Amino acid sequence: MKNFLNALEDKFGAIRIEKEVSTSFEAAKILREHPKDLVILENIAESEIPVVSGLCNTREKIAHALSTEVAGILPIIVEGMKTPQPIQTVNEVSDIYKTSKKADLSELPVLTHYQRDGGAYLTSGVIIAQDPESGTRNASIHRMLVLDDNHLTVRIVPRHLYTYHQRAEALDEPLEIAIAIGMNPATLLATTTSIPITADELEVANSFHQGNMGVVQCENVDLQVPEAEIILEGKILPGERADEGPFVDLTDTYDVVRQEPVIELEKMHLKENAMYHAILPAGFEHRLLQGLPQEPRIFQAVQNTVPTVQNVVLTEGGCCWLHAAVSIQKQTQGDGKNVMMAALAAHPSLKHVVVVDEDIDIFDPEDLEYAMATRVKGDDDILIVPKARGSSLDPAALPDGTTTKVGVDATKPLDKKDKFERVSLSE
Repeated sequence: MKNFLNALEDKFGAIRIEKEVSTSFEAAKILREHPKDLVILENIAESEIPVVSGLCNTREKIAHALSTEVAGILPIIVEGMKTPQPIQTVNEVSDIYKTSKKADLSELPVLTHYQRDGGAYLTSGVIIAQDPESGTRNASIHRMLVLDDNHLTVRIVPRHLYTYHQRAEALDEPLEIAIAIGMNPATLLATTTSIPITADELEVANSFHQGNMGVVQCENVDLQVPEAEIILEGKILPGERADEGPFVDLTDTYDVVRQEPVIELEKMHLKENAMYHAILPAGFEHRLLQGLPQEPRIFQAVQNTVPTVQNVVLTEGGCCWLHAAVSIQKQTQGDGKNVMMAALAAHPSLKHVVVVDEDIDIFDPEDLEYAMATRVKGDDDILIVPKARGSSLDPAALPDGTTTKVGVDATKPLDKKDKFERVSLSE
């Protein structure tokens, strides 16, 4: 990660904090004051390990990690998901890590972010595990609450890791895992993609790295994991649960307390001069990493409806989850409404979607507002869908999980295109 960190600092700059900072609230307060900056906390009161945050809290930084421009992020993710590349290089722990020892979370600068939090949370940890039945590997990011020096409770939603754990628990066996903290943002991004349970996110990451990514063979668990600043080895215990939460989620509101599985850690490996990557809950890094990989799902669904779709964005103002903008090259008068319905179906958490022409920059909030101001006639161009299943993260949703979804067709009428021509773009 350090090579990329240096390149990131050279291109975008960094806020370096030299004064002593506590992991309890103080560090998070500084991160909130610099929402789109790369921040390095060099002197942590409770740990010898510095904290870095903001590796991918803007689309520009993510584009830099993928060697592209902002508009090119989605095509690269789509291609990586379609053509994952098997990993050829496997390194030994001793070749990469200076320190290997018994796991002790008290040595890591795990942050407590907000006053009502359930405790200190790992927020950038990627869990690597294998399906007990098929052996397929999964890599996915999860929030983990520190219980003591070698135990965590982990929030697992019903996807791949959840399925692996359920299968192991049915056999009354622990599920071996490794947790990687502090990795190249391109690798981290790949672990958040939505791919079939039979696929491997690390092979998607290898595609992002043009086939040049290596992995590390763990010592106590039979897993190969991406190179990271810190690797923890352990297992998810069968039949054990603990309170997880409260935790501030994407919408900057508290999620509820749940009973979640317990992880027992056995060993940890630290690079020389290791750094700890902290993701601020509800910050831009959290939002982009969770939401941006959903954009290909919307794009592909819309493409099946309107092949001339140009790009899709889940907007930062919509928490990268509840609001989308879709750019199309309009060919028939009904395209806008068809795109709305396809987008809302593709990402069930989506609450509001706006469809625009290709002359609108969907990454520019002012341009989106311009399209809505000049190209929308409310009685013709707004679609309202009441009592639809929405997002559990939406504080406005009803107790039964339903909400009202809205689609806005902000495209130009085909029979009046000249009336809506943007003079500043054509002269």
